[in-house]
Amino acid sequence: MAGTFDFKKEYKDLYLPKEKPGVIDVPEMVFIMVDGKGNPNTSEQYKNALEILYGFSYTIKMSKKSAVQPEGYFDYVVPPLEGFWWGEDGCFDAANVINKDKLHWTSMLRQPEFVTQDVFESAKQSIGKKKPGLDLSPVRLVTFTEGLCAQIMHTGSYDNEPATIGVLERFIKESGYETDISEKRKHHEIYLNDPRKTESEKLKTVIRHPIKERN
Repeated sequence: MAGTFDFKKEYKDLYLPKEKPGVIDVPEMVFIMVDGKGNPNTSEQYKNALEILYGFSYTIKMSKKSAVQPEGYFDYVVPPLEGFWWGEDGCFDAANVINKDKLHWTSMLRQPEFVTQDVFESAKQSIGKKKPGLDLSPVRLVTFTEGLCAQIMHTGSYDNEPATIGVLERFIKESGYETDISEKRKHHEIYLNDPRKTESEKLKTVIRHPIKERN
């Protein structure tokens, strides 16, 4: 494969939707995931999750320089951070998030298809040697198919998401669908910017809700 593969550019329907909502059937993808609970702004658990996710992703990406490359390896840009979010009752109502300390989340980074369980375990051993104090027990490799969803691009602060989610929810109802958030299907966000380097009003976040046809 010539050049460096960029998932955002190659799969614009997944990562660069319009600010007008639309429907998408999300295919099977490979992810490294870490589950946790708490306010992402203050939680040490969330901070550790990101360290683990990026540690794995860049270790796998740089395996091109190792003696034995993974079978099928190609050079690529690490995809953007993603997250599933839900509350104590398993659902997520962005308009009524009063106590962020009670939020549950799954943080995740997409991986190329060549990342098998063996590749994952090799990266785990490498990171364990470099960072022996980092608890790697929460991390897992998952092949996941999200399926039928509606999504929209949110521009601005994360705290201003409720208005955009309202637009998305109205679209879902008006299009003959209903939101299908459940224990297995979650409110989903994809973060296209680093909030440490981007002004809040310029942040781009894909907001995606699972849907099903309304009976």
